[in-house]
Amino acid sequence: MNPEDTLEALGRILAERRRADPGRSYVASLYAKGEDAILKKVGEEAAEVIIAAKGGERAQILHETADLWFHTLVLLAYHGLGPQQVVAELERRLGRSGLEEKASRGERR
Repeated sequence: MNPEDTLEALGRILAERRRADPGRSYVASLYAKGEDAILKKVGEEAAEVIIAAKGGERAQILHETADLWFHTLVLLAYHGLGPQQVVAELERRLGRSGLEEKASRGERR
């Protein structure tokens, strides 16, 4: 399976979990708790990526990054978005200078 297929399959599963029983699905339980719970998990996972990177253990960096990506995909699905939209945005940016991209966003960030 290529990376886009994997992300697309995961995106579909996460969207389906919106209808799942929160008592039987971790993702459904996050959805039931609401956006703040999901954002908290994204923040926790981002911090864990930073800690893992500082530790320099490649396996731990991969593990924590997978957790961060997963919870970010949960956040996207919560908002009715999927990985295909993120891939499309990344493709739009390909070949464009990072400085140019940042300048095009103005003072939003």
